[in-house]
Amino acid sequence: MISSDAFALLGGAGAGFLGALVGIGGGVFLVPLLDGLLGLSFSEARGVSLIGVLGTSSSAAMAPTGRRLVNPRLAIVLLLFSVTGATLGARLLWLFSDRTYEVMFGVTTAVVAALMLSRRNIRNVLPAETTDLGMFGGRIHDDDQACEVTYRLKRLPVAAGISFLAGVLASFIGVGGGIIIVPMLNALCGIPMRVAAATSVLMIGVTAIPGVVASWHSGFLSDYHLAGVTCLGALAGFQLGLRLCPYFSVKWLKVGMAALLAAVSAQYLFFQ
Repeated sequence: MISSDAFALLGGAGAGFLGALVGIGGGVFLVPLLDGLLGLSFSEARGVSLIGVLGTSSSAAMAPTGRRLVNPRLAIVLLLFSVTGATLGARLLWLFSDRTYEVMFGVTTAVVAALMLSRRNIRNVLPAETTDLGMFGGRIHDDDQACEVTYRLKRLPVAAGISFLAGVLASFIGVGGGIIIVPMLNALCGIPMRVAAATSVLMIGVTAIPGVVASWHSGFLSDYHLAGVTCLGALAGFQLGLRLCPYFSVKWLKVGMAALLAAVSAQYLFFQ
């Protein structure tokens, strides 16, 4: 039988791998694993998952400079809203039962899965010669087209509101907020998938901190060993995902992520 440490290590690696590919902290993968397979309560799984999110985000700092697609200016502005939301959510954790949080998890993953599928063939890139990129636009090398492209941010207030909501959900359901930030930035704000993912990974570690503190203060983060093993797995998994990311097309990243989210949604909405 596989030990709980091995499950946590592999789960953390899977979370980190997903973080590198699609910009999430991996909570959408870790919470069902810890809750469903290791028998932790949803509140305990949420606390351990947020430690894994910290590991995923920290591992991003070790990425080679040439592989970084982060938009740091956009990340800093949106962090103001996501951290505010996460702090509010951490203060309100006592409001709901574990089952209510499970339903929130299921509904959130279902909505995001539908959004990603609907946008699977749409890409937010502009020609390389575009010069009016605005304050939060940028220029990147596009692996899918093997050329340089540009992008421009649309609807900054929408991005700010999304980040606030992502912060609240980060504390409520044990994710870093990336499952909200990435698809919404991509679908509503004109940010390419890979840039949204890389920027999200930078944000999720900071956004997760209020939830980690609240989980520890409430007594739901007592298994430090399991949390540490999960974090180590996330560190390693992110580095592997970073190296393989260029070989995955954006379309199939969206389809794969939507399938995972749909499965998680079904688990929490229909099989609990």
